Amino acid sequence: MIKDTIVIREIKPDDNEPLEQLIRNCFHEFDIPLEGTAYTDPETSQMYQAYQNTNDIYFVIENNGEVLGGAGIKPLPNSNTHICELQKMYFSPKIRGKGYGKKMFETCLKAAKNLGYKQCYIESAPQLKAAIHVYESFGFKHLQGALGNTGHYSCGIWMIKDL
Repeated sequence: MIKDTIVIREIKPDDNEPLEQLIRNCFHEFDIPLEGTAYTDPETSQMYQAYQNTNDIYFVIENNGEVLGGAGIKPLPNSNTHICELQKMYFSPKIRGKGYGKKMFETCLKAAKNLGYKQCYIESAPQLKAAIHVYESFGFKHLQGALGNTGHYSCGIWMIKDL
């Protein structure tokens, strides 16, 4: 019997292609609008390069060399410097419902705190009900509108949490 070796680690350059595929597949699977979302972000095809600043980080979930998900922390564009955004958190169907999303979420929130952020902001699509439930369980509160300027005008869920 082969034992699964699931790890959460920082992104590497070789992760770009599998992450892009995984992210784009989730949009089709959940019928999320492609325009005004992460689907059309230029960084979706260059995730490693997009997270190489001192105030951001991106993590990947890997199992025996296969990239099965990821999530990152970045400063929220055009906002208070103490607010970060949890970005591009997507998972393969192979690991959904097994607790890895919560582990990734905890890893990202801890990293955000370590990077000196005071609040974490999330934008999501209403179709991602399981993810929204996880955010709520971690104490994220719903907002009436978007913060900053992410360009994701098709996201209809906005949430924030003090770190």
